[in-house]
Amino acid sequence: MSPGPDPSVMLSLLGGGFVAAFLHAALPTHWLPFTLVGRAQGWRPSRILAVVATAGLAHIIATAAVGALIVAAGLALDRWIEGLLPHLAAVLLFLFGAFYLTRAMLRRAAPADAAPPPAAVSDKAAVWGLVAMMAVSPGEVLLPIYLSTAPQGLGALALLTLMFALGTVAGMTVFTALASAGASILRLERWARYEGAVLGAALIVLGLIVATHQH
Repeated sequence: MSPGPDPSVMLSLLGGGFVAAFLHAALPTHWLPFTLVGRAQGWRPSRILAVVATAGLAHIIATAAVGALIVAAGLALDRWIEGLLPHLAAVLLFLFGAFYLTRAMLRRAAPADAAPPPAAVSDKAAVWGLVAMMAVSPGEVLLPIYLSTAPQGLGALALLTLMFALGTVAGMTVFTALASAGASILRLERWARYEGAVLGAALIVLGLIVATHQH
């Protein structure tokens, strides 16, 4: 009989999943369009946040679909080469973490002006456009965490998806609310420049956890 999920690893993966999802939602593409479109359409803050939540869930559904394909491929490889999956997950987490850290260090902090609000369209078109924008762009940074959680079972993957949804919607809501309430968009973008470095470090830590808890 195979051992059950390691509670400490599960907590680390689920907590890390929430943090990674929240941090990846700090990218301006996850909140700036909602702020600008909401202003152009004259939406109330409550409506903007409702659209944010809907788009965030669509984003995670797309991520989960791609993640399921990656997990299925990883499990097939694991049956072919026994014990490969945990090593593969750790390597991918390290690589993604190193990529985001390197990109954050190399990226120049170029000042950017806030884009002007787009011309108003119908509310229905605006809502569907924002939701579709997020649905067709799965969170690639979250995908290696699916692979690292696969050995813990389907229940763990379902919980991880829930944590991704909570973290993503929470992050998108916080940053959109701040911008919609009048916080400086440029100041938020300057803060978001550190997101890559923090996210990269978090992924490397997760990779270490996976690598050091293999049986």
